[in-house]
Amino acid sequence: MAREIIIFDTTLRDGEQSPGASLNLREKLEIARQLEKLNVDVIEAGFPITSQGDFDAVLNVSKEVRKASICGLARCMKKDIDAAYKALKQAAKPRIHVFLATSKIHMQYKLRKAEKEILKLAVESVKYARELVEDVEFSPEDASRTELGFLADVFDAVIDAGASTVNIPDTVGYTTPVEFGKVIKHLYTKTSNGKKAVISVHCHNDLGLAVANSLLAIENGAGQVECTINGLGERAGNCSLEEVVMALKTRKDRYSKYSSAINNRQIIQTSRLVSKLTGIMVQPNKAIVGENAFAHEAGIHQDGILKERSTYEIMKPSDVGLSESKLVLGKHSGRHAFRNRLEALGHNLSEQELNHAFDAFKDLADKKKKIYDEDISTLIEDELSDVPEVYTLDYFSVSAGNKTIPTATVRLKKGSKVLQDASCGDGPVDATYKTIDRITGIKCKLIDYSIRAVTSGKDALGEVAVRIQHGRKALNARGASTDIIEASAKAYLNAVNRFIYLKTKAAPKK
Repeated sequence: MAREIIIFDTTLRDGEQSPGASLNLREKLEIARQLEKLNVDVIEAGFPITSQGDFDAVLNVSKEVRKASICGLARCMKKDIDAAYKALKQAAKPRIHVFLATSKIHMQYKLRKAEKEILKLAVESVKYARELVEDVEFSPEDASRTELGFLADVFDAVIDAGASTVNIPDTVGYTTPVEFGKVIKHLYTKTSNGKKAVISVHCHNDLGLAVANSLLAIENGAGQVECTINGLGERAGNCSLEEVVMALKTRKDRYSKYSSAINNRQIIQTSRLVSKLTGIMVQPNKAIVGENAFAHEAGIHQDGILKERSTYEIMKPSDVGLSESKLVLGKHSGRHAFRNRLEALGHNLSEQELNHAFDAFKDLADKKKKIYDEDISTLIEDELSDVPEVYTLDYFSVSAGNKTIPTATVRLKKGSKVLQDASCGDGPVDATYKTIDRITGIKCKLIDYSIRAVTSGKDALGEVAVRIQHGRKALNARGASTDIIEASAKAYLNAVNRFIYLKTKAAPKK
């Protein structure tokens, strides 16, 4: 039977210590409720002695969250432990977490205490906390840089004093997986109390090894992992909850002996809530919860995913709370993904129409980073119009400024002919339209002109809608491009071609 790993979430304590991630009481309660839905085992809600805000957070989370254990952090000081106890009094399952540095560098420069003093203080603090609550956790701060012999002595002593969990923190993210695994294995198998308490690990990510270190610790006897949502935390952050949980779930071939109680389908919702409330955005390529974690743009990948999901995805999007993978259409996308998106949008094209539309899509993809569904629909409507293109835009150049006469040079194609001219106007659009009039010989009057962004972003596709009058007839036309002058020219030419088409249809047949 798989051994269940305790998931200790410290987003509200260590995660909030990320620069700029300050949370108010309402926000902490909202995250705590979501962590309960996620089914974490322990919520470290704060460090009560540090501020009234932290005290109130631990107090209120204790009142509201009943399923998870609620933990308050305390230094090995009576006043800290008392504050933690007062904040945790109403918790269904309270835990006091006391810590004291044990590495030589911390003892010498920060605490200015000898090993005997540290050992005595650790034992006394655990005993005092144990008088107040049944669940006491002890952390030898900077354990990964503590001499192993002294670390083992502290480990055994605090368990004898009443600690039910001993956390081994890699406080500065210094250790490596094999090295850390050996430390945990030594404590688990070579100490007198190794199997009498839960061994926990709290790994920081300064070298990008927090998750790897935590997984090696589990394999070597650790029964609890301390982590945060989105890997938030001091400096480079902590072990990411979603990464360690999904590693255990996804790699059952390696981790069949271990499991967690986490409701992984709540991962995305939790990640997005924490990101929103802390104001710290998740990097797009972040494992599990990043925007690109289940997104594919390369044509080869998209083709593989459409044929068999497991070719390029080791997890299902639904495993973490997403509805489906994203096939991101861009310049690397292939015909298979493009056809798939068209069908999803309700466009059923012939092979010839598909080829024509795909070429137009590739041209658009070279101009903007991300193609939205609205871009695709607009492109299809423009490219597959029933009106034949007598004139097509080949080239344009405009010159404009507050002290420059707006001038436009336009080159159009009419069959095999290339026609070019230039004109001035009241602005770059007016100059472009006057030049088109000169080339086509069709004098049109602009009645209405509007432009809107079809999609978001600085590289958004702009759609120009115009109402043009020629003689007694007036009609509407559109054009789209990432360049508004080009979109304007396309819309005007669309109208010109329609006038020509209508004139041809109205002409008597010989």
